[in-house]
Amino acid sequence: MWKWFSALLLAGCVTVDPDMAITDNVADWRDEIIYQVVVDRFEDGDPNNNWNVDYRKEAAYHGGDWQGLIDRLDYIEALGVTALWISPVVRNVESDAGFASYHGYWTQSFVDVNLHFGSLEKLRELVRECHARGIKVILDVVVNHVGQLFYYDINRNGQPDIVFYGGGGAGPGSQNQDQPSPLKRASEWDPEFDSRGVQGFTSLGENGLAPIVWVEEPAINRVPPSPAEFKNPLWYNRKGRVTAWENPQGLGWEQLRRQEMLGDFPGGLKDLDTTRDDVRAALIRAFQYWIEAADFDGFRIDTLKHVEPGFFEVFAPAMRKYAASLGKKNFFMFGEAFDGNDWLLGSYTHGEGVDSVFYFSAKYQVFDDVFGRGAPTSKVRELFEGRAKADDQGWMAEDDPSRPRYGDRPKTDGLVGADGERLTPQQTLVHFMDNHDVPRWLSTFPDVRKLRNALVYLFTFDGIPCLYYGTEQDFRGGPDPSNREDMWQSGFRTDGETFRHVQKLVEIRKKYAALRRGDVEIRWATDHTGEEPDAGLLAFERVYGRERALVLINTHDTRTTRTRGDDVMRTGFTAGARVVDVLNDGASFTIGADGALDVTVPARGARILVSAGGE
Repeated sequence: MWKWFSALLLAGCVTVDPDMAITDNVADWRDEIIYQVVVDRFEDGDPNNNWNVDYRKEAAYHGGDWQGLIDRLDYIEALGVTALWISPVVRNVESDAGFASYHGYWTQSFVDVNLHFGSLEKLRELVRECHARGIKVILDVVVNHVGQLFYYDINRNGQPDIVFYGGGGAGPGSQNQDQPSPLKRASEWDPEFDSRGVQGFTSLGENGLAPIVWVEEPAINRVPPSPAEFKNPLWYNRKGRVTAWENPQGLGWEQLRRQEMLGDFPGGLKDLDTTRDDVRAALIRAFQYWIEAADFDGFRIDTLKHVEPGFFEVFAPAMRKYAASLGKKNFFMFGEAFDGNDWLLGSYTHGEGVDSVFYFSAKYQVFDDVFGRGAPTSKVRELFEGRAKADDQGWMAEDDPSRPRYGDRPKTDGLVGADGERLTPQQTLVHFMDNHDVPRWLSTFPDVRKLRNALVYLFTFDGIPCLYYGTEQDFRGGPDPSNREDMWQSGFRTDGETFRHVQKLVEIRKKYAALRRGDVEIRWATDHTGEEPDAGLLAFERVYGRERALVLINTHDTRTTRTRGDDVMRTGFTAGARVVDVLNDGASFTIGADGALDVTVPARGARILVSAGGE
């Protein structure tokens, strides 16, 4: 087996354990249920790594670690989830502007662990313990940027400044006509986007591209990056902070995308130039190292839409090939393109890039709008059918406007199902209700009935469900950092109603292959949200081989809904067949002529119907 000698040469102290067993754990990613944790906030298992911990501050380290996860694997296993997505493991800048790097997204070293969470051996132990229980482990990775490790020396004085220009104008009520100038600010840590590159200037005018200065602050680990090759100034786009979101006036789509892909992520996260072959090669080496170093089963890729898409056409195949060389045949890569534009999300699923993306459009249009706000269930049909529609947006010059919105072709050497079927991005989209970047669902929609109603959809529709830690405990935190609560505050109880609801849905999903792998046919979706008989009704059928399951969900707050309007709903079950509701204690119904089924669903209730004969 080819070992990781290049990482040794680059990092000096990085090693791969020759006795580390590399495992192939995944038969079919459609069978998996992902559970996302922020390591620092889950459980504190080792007080010896609790430095710079402050429980009083939401944005400080709180002491969670890999030992804590090991200690709570019984809880995770009891919930029934099958894949654990952990926050980034690499060494970070310790703190910046009063915020700590507990989340893991401020990379200082691509090849060293964050000692707040434990040693490399402890990380390996976590993965081994998970695998022993049949739990796969997904690593969160960042390829777009490093932490705030340098500043732009705009005025060339050799120190990081925040400079204010202008008098700011006269105060309110003043008639002073001699102070008309607006106040302007220039931060050398995080200057505004400039498509030319951040320019140096003084009061005498501009003087060319601003040099960058690497910082040496060992106390907070703000030191040049590791491996040392990442210290090359030419490896960074150096165009300053994305400002398009705060000031979008007059920006066209191309200008917006240019900023998002080339600009520094707000907060001073310095954007890598991933068009360069040497940058691509270095990132490939770094993350191939992590596959072998700790036996991960997949990557969740951060800030996908901030990286030019061509990078993933090189990075993803290199990861697949390397994982396969180690014996991992189903290494899964899904990306976070934090955007509600369905066609933008879909654009990243074509070619040989990532296998899948977070389904943000479903988060906003289905979970929030339909289940949260009571929008018509016809929006579910519209979004679902949009996957296969032609993408006529053509946001990249090389786009084929006749292609489907989401990739419908398998990747070369990509994911394979348990039955040998080569899987496509359309089959493996990752559904979620909330995560570490958006407010907790219950903070926006506080009715727990709505949450449990939406969870039925999460665990029965197609794709791969992803549950954010604490959702099963009815956590209600608002925007970041309030949505990253300490899990130990829940007591890790397993008797709560939402916990048991999730547990039951997971059991049902595991029992019936149609709910994991089946094709979807929407049997009923309605524009009605008022007093009509079918108001709030959504019904979809999933079929896999001879197995069939029919899911009915009522999103109406107060009315029982019925599977009929001008006609009775047709199903794929045969006339006279008996179906049972496996979600609600086995209530049974008989299928009528032509597969018709006339059934009611209580307000904010659901039914999962399968053949009483077991098919």
